[in-house]
Order: sequence, then structure tokens, then C-alpha cells
Amino acid sequence: MCGFTGFINNTPGIDAQRVIELMGDRIRHRGPDDATYYVDDDVALAHRRLSIIDLEGGRQPMFNEDGNLVIVFNGEIYNYQELREELVAAGHVFATHSDTETILHGFEQWGRGVLDRLRGMFAFAIWDKREKKLFGARDIFGIKPYYYYRAGSTFLFGSEIKSFLDHPAFKKSVVRERIPDYLSYEYLPDNKTLFRDVFKLMPGSWFEWTADSFVTERYYDYTFKPDESLTLEQWADRIEDVFTKSVDAHMIADVEVGGFLSSGVDSSYAVERAYSAGTNIRTFSVGYEEEQYSELSYAQSFSEELGVENIANKISADDFFDAMPDIQYYMDEPLPNPAENPLYFLAENAAKHVKVVLSGEGADELFGGYPNYLAEDHLGRYCERVPRGVRKVAGAVAGALPAVKGKHFLTHGAMEPWERFSRADYVFENEDRQQYLRDKITGPTPQEGSKPYFDHVAGLDAVSQLQYVDMQTWMAFDILLKADRMSMAHSLELRVPFLDREVLELALTIPARYRVANDESKVALRRAAARHLPERVYNKEKLGFPSPLAVWLRDDKFYNRVKDAFEGPVAQEFFVPEKLVELLDEHKSGRVSNMQKIWSFYTFIVWYEEFFGEGERAQCRA
Repeated sequence: MCGFTGFINNTPGIDAQRVIELMGDRIRHRGPDDATYYVDDDVALAHRRLSIIDLEGGRQPMFNEDGNLVIVFNGEIYNYQELREELVAAGHVFATHSDTETILHGFEQWGRGVLDRLRGMFAFAIWDKREKKLFGARDIFGIKPYYYYRAGSTFLFGSEIKSFLDHPAFKKSVVRERIPDYLSYEYLPDNKTLFRDVFKLMPGSWFEWTADSFVTERYYDYTFKPDESLTLEQWADRIEDVFTKSVDAHMIADVEVGGFLSSGVDSSYAVERAYSAGTNIRTFSVGYEEEQYSELSYAQSFSEELGVENIANKISADDFFDAMPDIQYYMDEPLPNPAENPLYFLAENAAKHVKVVLSGEGADELFGGYPNYLAEDHLGRYCERVPRGVRKVAGAVAGALPAVKGKHFLTHGAMEPWERFSRADYVFENEDRQQYLRDKITGPTPQEGSKPYFDHVAGLDAVSQLQYVDMQTWMAFDILLKADRMSMAHSLELRVPFLDREVLELALTIPARYRVANDESKVALRRAAARHLPERVYNKEKLGFPSPLAVWLRDDKFYNRVKDAFEGPVAQEFFVPEKLVELLDEHKSGRVSNMQKIWSFYTFIVWYEEFFGEGERAQCRA
């Protein structure tokens, strides 16, 4: 687990060695154990290492036998030992016992085909000295981050955007026209970022750069292929088998592996599977000083029952707010999900004890865990029974009525899945957001921005369509973004055994009725977990990371802190300060809850100050 950054060495007049060292230093939190560099007339590479496997060997940048290929890599390959045996049999000579070298020789042997063989989380870049060609790739889920900057002949790439700040050719500016999308989704639902000319390498994709061309393509896509031949118990058998093997693979390390533990089924099942394999795994939990928002008692009770140590910490309102500048700096992209704050402190505490933790991310997307899937299941069955024309008429009639029971169901039933996609206006609806923007910005509605994802899977049932879009967007750009950044902010490797290629390929064959049915989510997964977990755990309603933020924002101390930001220069540059304060005052009065909207603006302001303000972290040091 590490971080890397680099650039094509074609900017006149720069000291490439100094620049790459500064860029690498920006992401030292991703790898405090080692810092190494490679610079020639064509390329510069930096690698920061957090030593997990082959502690003595495995230094990067790493070269193949003849020194022509050089790689920098972030992640873990869980089947590297099997691939190594295959490559040795094919005549490749290994100099280390690291998974990095397996990717390098695999690329020599199979070219881009190596991507179809890798089981793990990864982002890497390989420079070919003879061909003057750079190849990069990202894992199928997007667990590990990957960004690149293309402007004229300048090409920068790496694990975090902040590493680009120290390259003299990097020109910072905000993509103002995408701020409305940020306000609706919490993120941008495509390969763009709020930094102009900075792009995400999409999950399951590769790129190839030469002086004359740049190409990026997807090598993996999620394909649902429901198998109706098995019973629920048989699905539970298969889930138990594949997930147990995944947890075993994710425990491979030359250092201790711990586990994040909340009150829910996902992290509990991962910890239990690790413990059942004979590992005395230490668990880590976080809560608030306000007990009504804390899940600590559930996690501590389960740890005690299982017989494993639980190390917990609590955070206060001051902790929550004071950490915001650091959190948004480490995040790279503004993310107004309050769950990132406790995750930041949870990772900080765990990093005092271990270098690696297991976590439960991905189970909801793969196995059907979100409440909106249940709502879509109800709507989907209605839509299947009622002809579209009749639904359209019923929706139009309901829309003209005042608020009555069933109105929402009928109006949404008249829509296509992409039109009622709740993640698209997760914070602001299309019409609502414009009143807060200083400049009028027109463009597609949030739902229209998501429509291409739905079009790609238009033949699937409504629940499967939602899962597909969530895996492409919400999971990659929110869930996994904050998981990576908040753990790596404290030099902690976070592993996600639900997001394993073999677990995914099984999940994609489970019929929709064994994912969500009536009022039960994750039906098959819960059935598998029920064999090993107490009923109060495997059947617990999903809570996520509940927070008292809405209450804190009504406290004078934190109200005033946010109000100062809403009246400050950043708010004046992008928004209508009077409308922001009005939003805040409405919330403080208790008449309405505007917490998520307030936090979206406040997060953007804090993020902008970190990357575009006068502070030391925002400046280029080269």
C-alpha cells in the first residue's frame, strides 16, 4: 500500500529531480516508510511506500530484468503468488517476493491482458523506455485512486491531486460550471473533477500515453447474469464459501491486520470470518460523546461475545469541526458526507496499533443493502403490473393533487428509473440549487447526467439498474473515495474483502429477489451471515455513520463558525451569501432540517480555502 506520482519530463527549465521529490513529499502520508524516485530525460516517477508485504524488498520504482520497464504501484494483489508461479514457469526471473514485480512481469507476458488476471486493489503506471510509452490502470471497483492532468503537452499522474500542486506547469482553476452537479450529487458522476483539466481514471480502465496520442478504455464492466436455479440456502452456501476465501486472501500481510467494526452486518461478518480462520483480530470502533448517536455499545458487545479486543474512541463537536480543513485537504475533492469525519478519527486511532484493517465497504452495492433499493423494488413490481400509459396518467393526476397519501408513489411510478434516481438530487434538486449560485449556470439536470449509466443497463430490473449505477458512481466517488483518503491520511491500509473479483462475480448472478424482497435488504447475504452472527447483528437496520451534526449546527458556537464562512470571500465568489445565511437561520430555528445542504456549501468553502487560498499547503513549492 503506497502512493505514487509522476510526470512526462517535457517542461522547459524545471529541475525535474527537485519537482518530483516535492510532488512525492505531498503524499508522504500514503507511504511514510520509504521514498524513492526515478528520473530520466522523458519521465519522472515518485513512490511513497507503506511496507506491508516483502518488508525488506519490494522497493519502487521497480524494473524488469533488462531495465526497460519501470513501475510504480499502489495497492495489493491477493493472487500474486499463483501468478508468480505461472510466470516463473514461463521463464521470468524474479528479484523480490513482492506483488509489484508480479504485475511487471505479467505485463511483459500478457500486455494489457494482465489486468484480467489480477485479483486485488490497484493503481499503477509502467514506463516503457524504448517505446517512450506510459501505461496506467486502475482496479475494477476503483478502490485505489488514480488522477491525471492533461493540458497542452503537460501530463501529470498519480494517486492524489495534491501531488500536482508542486509542478510548475500545473494551472489551478475551479470548473465553475460543474458546481451545480457537486451540489446535487456530492461529487461529479463522471471522469471529471472540480479541478480544470484534472480527470479520474475510471474504475476498471487503463490509459496509454505517447507523445502523439492519449487513449483510455474500459477493460471490465459489471454484468448481471441472474441464475434462477438455486435456492436461498444454496446462495448462502456460495456466499459463505467465496467470502470466507476472500477474507483469507485479504489477511495476507507481513504485518498485523485489524478490523473496523460498526454495529452492522457487513463489518461484523468480515471480522467474524477473520476470527474463525484463527486470527485473533483486534477491532476498532468510533462513536460520539452524544450517546444517542453512537453505535459503540453494539460493536463492543459483539467484540466481547466473539472474544476479540475492541479499541474505541469518541469524538466531540470541536473535534468534528476542527478537523475539517485537514479532512478536505486529504480528500482532494470536496465531499460533504459527514460520515468521513468519524472515519478520519477511527483511522487515526487504529493506526496507533496496526498498519492494515479490514472494512465492510461494498456489501450494500453488491448485495442490495440500501433503503432506496427496497423502495425501487416496490415501485418496480407496480410498474411491471401496470402498463406505462396508465402509470403516466395516474402520475399526472397525482401530481396535480395536494399532498395526499400515495401521491409520491404514483408520481414516481410514472417515471423511468433514471428519472427518479434519488442519488442525482441527493442534496439539491435541479431547480432549487440555482438560487444559491452567484452565476447562472445552465446544463443537463442531475438525472440527465446519470441517464447514460441507466441506458447501458436498460434491460435489467429496476433494482439491478440502481445497483449498477451506484457501483459506477456512489461507491467509487463517495464510499471508496472517503475510505481511501481517511485511512491513508493516517498511513493506514484499508482492505475491502466484499470488493473482490470473485465475490463480485458471484453477487452479479444472484436473482434480484435474493438481494431485496418486501422489506428485507441483502437477503442472501444476511442468510449467510446468520449462520455465524447473533440475530441482533445480522438483522440490524443499516445506520451508516449517524451524526449529531444537525444538532450542532443549532449551537451558537458552530452556527457562528459556519455563518462566518457563509459571509466570507469564498462564499461571495461562488454563491449568494444572503441565501446561504437564510438556509442556516432556517435550520437554527428548528423549523426545517437543512443540515446536508448547509454542509455541502461549508465543505466546498473549506476545500477551496485549502487548495486555492493563501495557506502554505495551497502553494507550489518548486
